[in-house]
Amino acid sequence: MTSIDSGIDTVVVGGGIAGASIAYELAASRSVLLVETETALARHSTARSAATYVPGHGAAPLRALVTASGPRFARIKAELDAPPLLAPRAVLHVAFDADGEAELAADVAEQAGEPGAPVAIDPAEAQRLCPALRPGTVRAAAVVEGAADLDAEALHQAYIRGLLRRGGSVRTGAPVTGVRRSGSGWQVQVGLDEKVVGAAEVVDAAGAWADAVAVRAGVPRIGLTPYRRTIALARVPDPSRLRGPDGTRLPMVIGVPEDFYFKQEGAGLLVSPADETPVHPHDVRPDELDVAMALERVEEVTGLGLRSVHTAWAGLRSFVPDRLPVVGAWPEHPGFWFCAGQGGSGIETSPALAAFAAAVVTGDPIPADIPLEREALAPTRL
Repeated sequence: MTSIDSGIDTVVVGGGIAGASIAYELAASRSVLLVETETALARHSTARSAATYVPGHGAAPLRALVTASGPRFARIKAELDAPPLLAPRAVLHVAFDADGEAELAADVAEQAGEPGAPVAIDPAEAQRLCPALRPGTVRAAAVVEGAADLDAEALHQAYIRGLLRRGGSVRTGAPVTGVRRSGSGWQVQVGLDEKVVGAAEVVDAAGAWADAVAVRAGVPRIGLTPYRRTIALARVPDPSRLRGPDGTRLPMVIGVPEDFYFKQEGAGLLVSPADETPVHPHDVRPDELDVAMALERVEEVTGLGLRSVHTAWAGLRSFVPDRLPVVGAWPEHPGFWFCAGQGGSGIETSPALAAFAAAVVTGDPIPADIPLEREALAPTRL
């Protein structure tokens, strides 16, 4: 086996949003090689997300990362010549029964006073904001005015562009087939030709495959479970019903508990049953029953006449048991860093999470706008 480069500081494994963002951050101070199994970057979860920026989304540490990411999107746009990354669109949380009403009230109370927290509104106001909802069905609602659609492709491309400008490099079609300790560093076997890259450190940002990469390195798993999430673009027989107040586009609507969501996409409706089916990591495909379930659940609360879809797809959302990201290394395996387990928040938290992860890897102070301790996301908590 021939070493193709022994002067690399950091090999980042995984070319999705997690790998691209942390590679860009690390390239500010070190030489970085980003390697990706597929022949194209971001083919899996990043490319299949209904990417939305939703303040108040998730547990408290995730909410802190979402909040810190907001201003960072504007900085990325300016620094990396990206198009606008956020397109404002309110998110409407709606409950249709007593259990949902209680859950929504608890969520609103827990987040009271936090930046961008959901604000309770009465059912009539929810109906006004989203006339597509069936009259009289909403029992309780809350709105997040600071939410936005997120251009995941433009964001990912900006990170890759920034990585290359900083002198980093990218290798696609380069599966990691082996990782082994070599003195104080690592040797990473990549590509079908199984050439070896010598590096001081490895960052495992391989998404649903992060545990598989760790096993190849002889590093303990973090306990990731990938879950399939289905999305479909439904045909709307009467697109004129997809108009919000004053002809604006509809807000994104999320059921409480989260058993569906929908948002307007041109003359169609993006729908999901918010499914979470545990699967092994692979190039996942939508299940016809899940697509049917999405149509049924959204039709029940809208009456839009949804019967068929233009297209459907599925992606993987990967979680550890506490459903928080994992950033850090096992103490017995220094220099092998995880940046994984972002679940359904990988894109909306990527600016802050990448900055946090880079500080963990380099030992620099955590940025002041990210109110998390290193230990909060470390694998040792698991």
